[in-house]
Amino acid sequence: MHLSSLLAVLSFGGATLAAPLVVQQPLGDSGHEPYTPENRNPYDKKIDSIGEKLTPLPWRNGNGATVLGPRNRERERQNPDLVRPPSTDKGNMPNMRWSFADSHIRIEEGGWTRQTTIRELPTSKELAGVNMRLDEGVIRELHWHKEAEWAYVLEGKVRITALDTEGGSFVDDLEKGDLWYFPSGHPHSLQGLSPNGTEFLLVFDDGNFSEDSTFLLTDWLAHTPASVLAENFRVHPEVFKAIPQSEKYIFQGSNPDSIDKEIPDSKGYKKSKLNFTHKMLDQEPVNATGGRVRITDSTNFPISKTVAAAHLDILPGAMREMHWHPNADEWSFFIRGRARVTIFAAEGTARTFDYQAGDVGIVPRNMGHFIENLSDDEPLEVLEIFRAPKFEDFSLFQWLGETPRRMVKEHLFATDKKAGEKFEQAVWDAEKDVIKDNVSVDEYERKEKIEL
Repeated sequence: MHLSSLLAVLSFGGATLAAPLVVQQPLGDSGHEPYTPENRNPYDKKIDSIGEKLTPLPWRNGNGATVLGPRNRERERQNPDLVRPPSTDKGNMPNMRWSFADSHIRIEEGGWTRQTTIRELPTSKELAGVNMRLDEGVIRELHWHKEAEWAYVLEGKVRITALDTEGGSFVDDLEKGDLWYFPSGHPHSLQGLSPNGTEFLLVFDDGNFSEDSTFLLTDWLAHTPASVLAENFRVHPEVFKAIPQSEKYIFQGSNPDSIDKEIPDSKGYKKSKLNFTHKMLDQEPVNATGGRVRITDSTNFPISKTVAAAHLDILPGAMREMHWHPNADEWSFFIRGRARVTIFAAEGTARTFDYQAGDVGIVPRNMGHFIENLSDDEPLEVLEIFRAPKFEDFSLFQWLGETPRRMVKEHLFATDKKAGEKFEQAVWDAEKDVIKDNVSVDEYERKEKIEL
């Protein structure tokens, strides 16, 4: 259902956004059912095929035909802009979308893990992701990686432990919306605390990462002669008869006590001076007209020197503005809702992808793009993640607003002075609006006086 034909008052973090009732057809829509030969959609307006329970077909402005062969209708609904691409799509572009639902799941005692790496998604070159689930008391065993590990808690609570290079120990309990970061080589562990289980997203600063290549405590000891273990730990070799003969990886442990009671009571124990965790959702957000943004990078989470991230709440019908990132590829994880993204790759190449909860999206550095909430009824929640110490982006709106207006108009509106004047007024203040609401679009549809 189009927002312009809907009367809704949406609550968002204490604020409300009201959409007035409009009976006219949305701009550029002929009024015919989408995905039919009669439908005309010259401005490539979005269609939420899942929300509107539609099955996409390759009809666009009278061109195309039906599908006669075998079909996966659910996949087509999830990717309507692949079935009927916008008329602006052109050229060849590698796939920029993968769903964790298509990743192989490794099932262990009390948990599971699945990954999205360069092997699943070849464009995921700079970062790799792991989705992991632990039941109450379940332990991801003591280990370390060649890569740095950044994580976001999706549901539940988890306890982490870590050791720094000075021998300082760190223990903390985290919940939904919290982060942790372990630099390369730093030993650590994870344990689920919630009765209903814990789930989180792990991100590693190398697209070639593999969960199977981690350095595990049990694996190392199982492959070290008992005589060496005895000499190292100053005990008799018989002590090590009981150790596992292979890795434990994920296993059921006992429920931990409070952190104060769990900390070793020994002269050699010292607390780390580093902070390996951060409460991302407790940050004061940047409020935009169409949602809110929280950015966490090395400026407010100093230990996270190789991974920066933004958490986006995008209102129904709103859009993460047209922009690009100069310092890193964007690795996006969609937590809630449905989205449309068009990626501009230069050389006349552009392609549109659709995403929903559990999907991963890639946008290579410097490629222009936006993130549009496909639904006019449901919010969109997204993580933008980068292999970089700092979050950086360029706003197309701000750039054109702060460039001499004569130059902009001569670029875009040399043949239409009136349109150039209207555009000049639109970007007059040049204030960056990270997430744009769709009120201006509603106004545009209602007035019907603007001639392009």
